[in-house]
Amino acid sequence: MLETLITNKTRLKLLLKFFLNKETTSYLRNLENEFGESSNAIRVELNRLEAANLLSSSFRGNKKYFQANDEHPLYQEINSILKKTVGLDKIIEKVTSNIGNLQKAYVTGDLAKGKDSSVIDLLLVGDSIDSSYVAALTSKAEKLIHRRIRFLCIQEQERDEYLKNSPALLLWKNI
Repeated sequence: MLETLITNKTRLKLLLKFFLNKETTSYLRNLENEFGESSNAIRVELNRLEAANLLSSSFRGNKKYFQANDEHPLYQEINSILKKTVGLDKIIEKVTSNIGNLQKAYVTGDLAKGKDSSVIDLLLVGDSIDSSYVAALTSKAEKLIHRRIRFLCIQEQERDEYLKNSPALLLWKNI
């Protein structure tokens, strides 16, 4: 869907990479390997996004790292559009109601890294989560968003250990 609005595939990949998870950072050569595109095409788009102040950069050693500028006035809107495009808004809405004592919901895997994926990995943290109800909801959500959803239910005391080696994007928190 976004491909019709943003016709430059490299720009779209960069927006997904940096704006789905504001904690994501990367440098040119890493993006070149990840995207499988020329460094020049990626450099041009990084420079454009940085000139528009959508990305900020910093040097670590001889590498220039880029990150979404979450202070930009359009950051929240871009983030929201991307979440809607990959279907996260519908998943959150469906999964967070009536499933038990849900404390937090995370996206893990490729989407947490800012890579578009046909599979959405969810980590649900809480007590007495009704996994059969979650399975039924995710099945319905899969049909709406045309993506596969995998989920894992864990308790709060397991969260830190699980997230230690896995990038995660906090989607929802019980307040």
